[in-house]
Amino acid sequence: MPLLIVAIGVLLLLIFIMKFKLNTFVSLIIVSFIVALALGMPMGEVVGSIESGLGGTLGHIALIFGMGAMLGRLIADAGGANRIAITLIDKFGEKRIQWAVLFASFIVGIALFLEVAIVLLVPIIFSIAKELKVSIVKLGLPMVTAALATHAFLPPHPGPTVVAAEYGANIGLVLIYGIIVAIPTVIFAGILYPKLAKKIVPTAFTREGSASFGVQKTFKLEEMPGFGISLFTALFPVILMALGAIVDMVQPVFGFSDNMLVSLIRFIGNSSTAMLLSLLLAVYTMGLRRNIPIKTLMDSCSSAINALGMLLLIIGGGGALKQVLIDGGVGDYVADIFAGSAMSPVFFAWMVAAILRICLGSGTVATLTTAGLVIPSLAGIPDVNLELVALATGAGSAIASHVNDAGFWMVKESLGMTLKEAFGTYTVLSTIVAVSGLVCTLLLDIII
Repeated sequence: MPLLIVAIGVLLLLIFIMKFKLNTFVSLIIVSFIVALALGMPMGEVVGSIESGLGGTLGHIALIFGMGAMLGRLIADAGGANRIAITLIDKFGEKRIQWAVLFASFIVGIALFLEVAIVLLVPIIFSIAKELKVSIVKLGLPMVTAALATHAFLPPHPGPTVVAAEYGANIGLVLIYGIIVAIPTVIFAGILYPKLAKKIVPTAFTREGSASFGVQKTFKLEEMPGFGISLFTALFPVILMALGAIVDMVQPVFGFSDNMLVSLIRFIGNSSTAMLLSLLLAVYTMGLRRNIPIKTLMDSCSSAINALGMLLLIIGGGGALKQVLIDGGVGDYVADIFAGSAMSPVFFAWMVAAILRICLGSGTVATLTTAGLVIPSLAGIPDVNLELVALATGAGSAIASHVNDAGFWMVKESLGMTLKEAFGTYTVLSTIVAVSGLVCTLLLDIII
């Protein structure tokens, strides 16, 4: 019965969003109330559960998420992201242009959220495709692969950040393992699959794309910050969080004590501290060092947060539904079902996230709802690696992007593809990202 109620809740969510065009946040809150009452929760506890889920989720990630958005916007507005992309594409050369786009998009994608990365990079990809007289889809697929993989696997992106916090995983380790998983994944999906896709949907590779889609501010070469400082600023949070994670990994092996240096590395490697220090660095390198007024920089930061206000609410709404599933006993019910099962918790998390992603469209909402179903089942599993469960959830949330996903339409329109061509390229590509992510995570699970 609890699973039937969850299924009905998911169906209602789909109806509210797709049929009645209700706002996603409003739909999530309505469904949270309905599911809570249907599960038999006392009416006096329903509101408290929803508020706890919403506040608890945003309390974990608002700091990282907000500063990550500001960091990305500062790098983009200063021309740093353009500098990284153009320099790498120039260095790799025409013959390895797909590798150049993949590598540049991966680095830019660490700092920028999925939609922002696509909007920023499409005009660059468009101009390169026109100059080299190749299809924009040939260059666009590596670009969207890298953007999707960083979105699914790497903090400070909302999905991995939120789910790591919900599982109680170490965000620094999630980042390190996420990079390890993402590298082979983007090669499979972004370099190898497009060769096959050209045979499946050859017409897609004749497209010229949309010249006007995502038009951004254009920069003269002398207006952009240098490549080295742009790259260092974009990767600075990765460096700091990786340092903290490495200390956590090696300390048990070598058995050294918590001295002042270790405590300092742990402090600056904490995800919140790392994002704050990275933001301050970006204010200097992307702004003050180049004589840009502080007011202009703060306007960029404000616009980044304003644009993400609704996304924060949607994440909070997903957290509310997650908490209702836990407080209503659904998680315990699922845990009981799988109590005697030999199924890997990594595979279980991936499977639940994949099903919810296909139904709901939103990868972030899918990860949060998955957490509500998976968390209780983890309690009875000894030595479970929470970082890998978080990665598997992120991988599942990337699967089969289709018509109920805003990212699907963004990719389709920006690359100028028909619906059939988008299914044959991006939908399959996102599924490869999900499956490859699962396989790599399971291999890591065996090793670790």
